[in-house]
Amino acid sequence: MSGELAGLPAAEPVRPPPGLRRTFAALRFPNYRRWFFGQMISLFGTWMQMTAQGYLVYDLTRSSAYLGYVAFASGVPTWLFMLYGGVVADRVSRRTLMVVTQSAMMLLAFVLSALTFTGAVEPWHILVLAALLGVANAFDAPARQAFVLEMVDRAHLTNAIALNSTMFNCATALGPAASGLVYAAFGPGFCFAINGLTFLAVIASLLSMKLAPRTEGARKGSGLADLLAGLRYVFGHSVIRVLIALVGLVTLFGLSFATLLPAITVTVLGGDARTLGWLQSSRGFGSLLGALLVASLGTVAYKGRLLTWGSLALPAMLFLFGLTRWLPLSLLTLVGLGTALILTLNVANALVQTVVEDGMRGRVMAAYSLTFFGLMPLGGLLAGAVAHRVGEPVTVLASAVILFFAAALIALLLPRIRALP
Repeated sequence: MSGELAGLPAAEPVRPPPGLRRTFAALRFPNYRRWFFGQMISLFGTWMQMTAQGYLVYDLTRSSAYLGYVAFASGVPTWLFMLYGGVVADRVSRRTLMVVTQSAMMLLAFVLSALTFTGAVEPWHILVLAALLGVANAFDAPARQAFVLEMVDRAHLTNAIALNSTMFNCATALGPAASGLVYAAFGPGFCFAINGLTFLAVIASLLSMKLAPRTEGARKGSGLADLLAGLRYVFGHSVIRVLIALVGLVTLFGLSFATLLPAITVTVLGGDARTLGWLQSSRGFGSLLGALLVASLGTVAYKGRLLTWGSLALPAMLFLFGLTRWLPLSLLTLVGLGTALILTLNVANALVQTVVEDGMRGRVMAAYSLTFFGLMPLGGLLAGAVAHRVGEPVTVLASAVILFFAAALIALLLPRIRALP
């Protein structure tokens, strides 16, 4: 076992009492509690910016393809740097690394805000800033994923991962709706400025933590050797390999619809920035429900079955969304889609973190994050290009069909995944 757990508060009961205490068990750890609320505030601002930025890009270009370009630009640094980011996360203080990356993200938000307020913003500015944000995220994501075990004990790891998703989806439910209202009333510049300010909360939470010193073993190889060792571990571990592949399929075909939401808002539903905010928030509300479900289950012994059902329900809800033309039904469908999406991704994350060795945690979570963040822009680029030719609804329907058959094949051909505890 690595030194990450040394000096942490004594482990609490593996099975806390049922109800809310079990659902929010990880919040009893002071460091995690600071992280939870600081990160939630920051994520609220992040979703405000993401929603406003998407609508601004579409307003400037009237191009579904350009929405894909922006998503693609944010993903290129992920492919280039995230695996190395995992090596760094295994070698240095993860808290210090995240303070640096979060500060960089804050600066980029203020730059975009200033460009927008002055009326100088152009589509290429957003492309460049998206790429720089991708660089920061490439180093932030592996550290953030691996940092969980420095704040809680192993018995509460799954609960903490689920609560991480809960905080994310609380922000997803509230941030886009707030963004739509602020965008309509004051313009996108205020959305970007608010996002910049919210980074102060997570930076303050990181600096206020009292963490035990990490006692790392001697490093015998170079950074490249460590990176290759991590890749060999991922490809050689059958469960981790399949789980990460499933996450890749969900990201490529199940999340790509999000890139098209600004265009769907205007061309399919006849809405505006406020409509986009409600669509994003509906998905976020559903994701929140899914995250709370996983958090409440905590130590259940049938996570593999939950993963399987979630991966099949996701394309079914996506297909229904592709068929809808009425806003209330679209909102309802997105709630179901968000629930299935987070159920799949959250359980997959928890299972990966449960089976991985501590000494490989940063590098394995870098591979996981690379799959998620790296394929997301590629899926967005593909969806934007296809939608430009055949329209947004057909693109969503095709993605749903592909994802359903892929998930069904995994369920049928790899029954050991369903049996995971």
